[in-house]
Amino acid sequence: RYSNSTMKEKRWAEMLKYASPRSILVVTCSNKLIELECPFKVEVIQSVGTLDKGSIVVVKMVKISIALITVFMINNQAYYYYHFNILID
Repeated sequence: RYSNSTMKEKRWAEMLKYASPRSILVVTCSNKLIELECPFKVEVIQSVGTLDKGSIVVVKMVKISIALITVFMINNQAYYYYHFNILID
């Protein structure tokens, strides 16, 4: 029987097999799956850190937190994805 921490580590390792720091998969409003490569633009929908609501900023890298939450690297700072709308050209 596995301990709870071992299961979390296995789940995290499984997620990282499919993650890339250089791109993110996005489902568009027309239900198409696309891969956006870094850098890509996002709009700040909720002020966070030094970023103001309504600002357009550039995501340089995509990571996954230990809690399995997608993190955007912007200006060398880490922000959870849910503070942003992804802008697709």
